[in-house]
Amino acid sequence: MSALSNSNWDRRNVLRAAMGLAAAGGLAACGSNTGRSSGPGDGLVQYFHAYGEAGTEQAIKRYAKAYKKADVTTNWITGNNFEAKLFAALLTKQAPDVFEFHPQIQMVKSGQVADLTDIIAPVKDDFNPADIKSHTVDGKIYGVRMIDDPQFFFYRKSMLEKAKVDVPTTLDELLEAAEKLTTDKVKGVFLGNDLTPAINPLIWSAGADTLTPDNKPAFHTDAVVAGMKQLRQLFTSGNLLLDAPADYWDPSAINQGLCAIQFCGMWAMPAMQKALGDDLGVFPFPKVGDNGKQSVYNGGWSMFVNAKGKNVDAAKEYVKWLWIDQKQYQEDWATSYGFHIPPRTSIAQSATKLQSGLPAEGVKLFNEFGHFDNIGWTQAMITALTDAFANSVRKNGDPDAALATAEKKVDAELKKLFG
Repeated sequence: MSALSNSNWDRRNVLRAAMGLAAAGGLAACGSNTGRSSGPGDGLVQYFHAYGEAGTEQAIKRYAKAYKKADVTTNWITGNNFEAKLFAALLTKQAPDVFEFHPQIQMVKSGQVADLTDIIAPVKDDFNPADIKSHTVDGKIYGVRMIDDPQFFFYRKSMLEKAKVDVPTTLDELLEAAEKLTTDKVKGVFLGNDLTPAINPLIWSAGADTLTPDNKPAFHTDAVVAGMKQLRQLFTSGNLLLDAPADYWDPSAINQGLCAIQFCGMWAMPAMQKALGDDLGVFPFPKVGDNGKQSVYNGGWSMFVNAKGKNVDAAKEYVKWLWIDQKQYQEDWATSYGFHIPPRTSIAQSATKLQSGLPAEGVKLFNEFGHFDNIGWTQAMITALTDAFANSVRKNGDPDAALATAEKKVDAELKKLFG
């Protein structure tokens, strides 16, 4: 994982920003390049966002250097808005041949990403079925999952014990725990600086979903409305850490004692363990309402081939080599620079770092409560729901009305995509 996480980062104004960058002439200064020189026809270019874990950039460049069939240049994109920078580059002659991103149906509909079914098919049964499903449109697979990133709450065991607080299993209990754990120096809970990491987990924990199996809006329910009201209560309680020095993806809030409970990803677990030792536990997003169920959001990153590039066949061959054939690199990428779950079942089962202690507990929560992104859940839909939560939780708007507005916008987008 990294500083950016799938549908939980700010994606508003993405296309506007992308078009602006494209008009400005691409990404010459957006990140760092390495590897042997390459140009159209004599090499490959791959784009990665700047992961937060130390050693990730060096690892990706080391893998690329080991590839013998083509020169591979890595553009390591630093700063915010990787998505906008990537989309801008895809509109230029400097577009990457290979890039990491998340499965989204717009890229398939626009012909931006190549069909990778032929290279995945021989090992399809070794992938987590949910990862295959989330990359599939009309029976074709458009991306190779590199890592799965479960996200849950981390907590300081000593702080809960001192405050005589049990691990929360319901949203009501989380609010109560936040109040008991808050002191003049420590806030009870950190849910990110804008609370967006809570959006999808809240919906799932309320027994709802973003979309139905036949692509209809599924998030506007009484339980979700009630959950949003509870988040508003938490937001105004004084028990929630706001405006932290780093956002939810960074472990510094809990590591520095700014909060007792922090929502974060499994990628940060090694850094937390280094700082806090055994004084650390994890639990899923608590259930919302009587009919809800605890949930874990499974983000992650996938590798795609630019179908509009000049080196499509060579790019597919490279993706196959690195993300299908080279199991040692895949395990290294998943477990040596933060903890992630390998999408390949055989690799996940052999990854010794994930087989005991807190990492094993994270894997258990992933398997028991995990939810994956829906490939039909688009940028516009993410923005509509993000705005609904912001208007209701941060600005005290009516959540029922906000969700109704979001539902109309999402339904309009679905009709464009699916008729």
